[in-house]
Parts: sequence; structure tokens; C-alpha cells
Amino acid sequence: MPTPAGPSAFRVAAGAVTVTTVSVLPVFLTGALAVQLSADLGFDPAGLGLVVALYFGVSALFSLPVGMVVERVGSRLTSRIAVAGAAVLMAVMAVGARSYWSLVALLLCGAWCNVMGQLSSNLTLARTVPAHRMGLSFGVKQAAIPAATLLAGLSVPAIALTVGWRWAYVIGAVLALAALAACPRADATPPARPAKGDRATGALAVIGVAAGLAAGTATALGIFLVASAVDRGIDPGLAGLILTMGSIVGLSVRMLHGWLADRRSGGHVAVVAGSLAAGAIGFVLLAVPGTPALVIGVVLAFGLGWAWPGLLQFAVVRLNPSAPAAATSIVQLGVYAGGFAGPILFGWLATHEGFPVAWSFNAGVMLTSAVLMLVGRRMLLSHARRAGG
Repeated sequence: MPTPAGPSAFRVAAGAVTVTTVSVLPVFLTGALAVQLSADLGFDPAGLGLVVALYFGVSALFSLPVGMVVERVGSRLTSRIAVAGAAVLMAVMAVGARSYWSLVALLLCGAWCNVMGQLSSNLTLARTVPAHRMGLSFGVKQAAIPAATLLAGLSVPAIALTVGWRWAYVIGAVLALAALAACPRADATPPARPAKGDRATGALAVIGVAAGLAAGTATALGIFLVASAVDRGIDPGLAGLILTMGSIVGLSVRMLHGWLADRRSGGHVAVVAGSLAAGAIGFVLLAVPGTPALVIGVVLAFGLGWAWPGLLQFAVVRLNPSAPAAATSIVQLGVYAGGFAGPILFGWLATHEGFPVAWSFNAGVMLTSAVLMLVGRRMLLSHARRAGG
């Protein structure tokens, strides 16, 4: 079990947020810059969906093996490798992305950075933060995803529309290098490992599928929101600011989820399912014409439909305290697989049927993920009863 000794919970969580943010920043920066990138490199929403899908597909392939590496090597070294890799990736993209396929190739070469940054941060929190603060810490850490979309959204009016999209990647690389200072300085001692039979692998697999469906739909928020808003006639700068607003909402609600989790004795997966079901309403509103529906839809979709990952990872870590990186890699495999399939399907629907149809389809998929999350929760409860005799 984590102990209160050592670095403060706040400092550890802040470091985990920083590592996770810069590790995932390249792909969300690419989504936010889609309008400018497509004008220079020549691709449509389907092309954007393909590059993002391949990115998360490669991430899915890396998830389980990287999880084992992080468990064996520790978070001190792996977090530094992830951050440095992201910095190199964005620097190379700034000068080397000269065509659509070069953009694809470069982004895929750095997909492992996201996986390693995510899992090393999970390991850091699980082995360093006191148990009574772990929920909030995971909520703060998972705020890194909307933080990445926030930075990406701000880059549109501040950088891409002024000095050009290549400078947005340059600045991202500089931020990543600065983030090396936030990496953990030491590895905590792991607790004794339980027997393999103590792990609810089947339940984790079902929850991973549910998380994959949810992630496949929610990933479209950070990737396609700006392009969708521009398609309905909204100025690109304003569209970037709307993405920023949604990111702030998602960031805040993720931390709220974690704070509340520390004050509950259980029921975390059920809360995730409820959040997903309510978040589907936001996706429905994204299909409705008009700026008010867009703004409200963004708030609900980010605040409910994409605010659950920290709470879910917290629940998984509590189930498997001796191998948190390996356990969360099972759920992350589903998340990355959803990130692979979701953008491809969304991009195809947006190109051939329009953005309203694509957002409506995502709403239905998110409702399905909520149902599967409840099925996984029932399996977890059944496993706990059997383990308890």
C-alpha cells in the first residue's frame, strides 16, 4: 500500500498530469490543427480519422508489453523516456511533416510515448500517493487529457492562425522538454504480489471493451470538434476557443470525480456508467444545428461523456494494488482499440453522411458502453463474493 511518506500527494499528482499531458499532446494537437494541416497537406475528415485511428491502434499493440516494462523498470526512468520521446516527435513533426503520409508516419512512430507516459503515471500514483487521496490523484492525473486538448485548442487562435501550425509543434516540443523536471525522482517499493487467481481478469476485459466503446466516441471530441464547428459555419478561432472551454469543463469534472471517489467506499464503476449514459445527451446536442446546442453539447460531452477515465483507473488500481500498470494496461488496451476504430468510423460517417449523423451514432455507442460497464461491474461483484468465500 502507498504510504504518506515521501513527496506530497499534490506534487506527485501534478507530475503525473504533466507527464501524461505532454505524452498525449501530439495527437490532440494534430486534431486541433486539422483545418490548417488539411489545407497544407491535403486531406479530409476521413484522412484525419485514419491517422488518429492508426495512432491509437499502434498504442493498443503497445499497451500490454509496455505495461509489463513499466512494472519491471519503474516509473522514474519510463516517464522520462516518454516525455523525451514526445518532445522529439513534435520537433520532428514541425519540420518533417511535408505530406499527409509523412504526417501519418511520424505520428505513428511516437504512439508508444503516450502509452508509456500513461502507464508510468499510473504506477507513480499507485505506489506513492496515500490511499485516502488516491481517487483525487487519479482524477487530477486524468485531467491531463482535457489539459492536452485545452493546450491544443489555444494553439489555434494563438499560434496556428498567426505564425503557422508548425510553430505549434515547436512550442509543444519545448513544453515537453520542460516537463522532464516534473518526472518522479525515485521509484517506490512495490508491495507483495497476490496470486494470479485473485485478479478479476474477465471482469477487467469486459470493462475494457466498455471503455473502448466510450473512448472511441469521446476521442472524436478532441479530434473532430473544431472541424465540425467550422463545417457548420463557425469561425476557426471561435471553434478553437469552444474546444478550450470543453477541455476546462472536462478537466474540472475529472478532478471532481476523484474528490468524490475518496469519500465513497465503492460504487465507482456504477458512477462511470451513469456518467457515460448522461454524456450521450451531449453527443446528441452536437448533432443539433445552432451555436447554443453546440456549446451545451460540448459541456455535457466533455463534462460527463469524457470525464470517467480517472475514476475507472482508480477503481482498477484498487482491485490490483500490486500490479497497477499491468492491470490498467488491460483497460487501456480497450481504450486504445476504441481510439483506433472510433475515428475511422466517425471520419467516414462525417465525410459521407455529415457530422450530425456521426455525432448521433456516437451517442448510441456511448449508451451501449454504459450498459457494458454495468455488466462488468456485476462481474466484479460476483468475483468479490467468490473470493470472499
